Amino acid sequence: MITLNVNGKSLSYDGDEDMPLLWFLRENAELTGTKYGCGIGQCGACTVHIDGEAERSCTIPMAEVGGTNISTIENLSANGGLHFVQRVWIEEDVPQCGYCQSGQIMATITFLEKFPNPTDEDIDKYHTNICRCGSYDNMRKAIHKAAKLQAEGATS
Repeated sequence: MITLNVNGKSLSYDGDEDMPLLWFLRENAELTGTKYGCGIGQCGACTVHIDGEAERSCTIPMAEVGGTNISTIENLSANGGLHFVQRVWIEEDVPQCGYCQSGQIMATITFLEKFPNPTDEDIDKYHTNICRCGSYDNMRKAIHKAAKLQAEGATS
């Protein structure tokens, strides 16, 4: 039996320990904001936070997540309001098809913790999620805007 904390709720899993966390989140926990993209950890559509770190859930087996704290895109909105990264994503019109955006946002939140004042080069090198629509210019603007809000004390 594997027990993990997902978005503040204790959940248990008693199944195939090799099943990727992504499928547990989507099928068992019914949290469908985390998307399947490539299945090999390259695109980042499945990005969630595991113990505060952005991780690609499609390659992490359930056997590795027992006792961890997992946060998905569904956990970002506090009291019905959007997280500041979600707000700038909308303001900068980042989403086109929108499929990868939950992973992009989750990756950006931890990226900004490591790079609170990112350069374009930092974004190019370390924000590695893939957007098939190519909304990178708007994404870069949103990341810079989110960094400014974070510096001003925005937390959600």
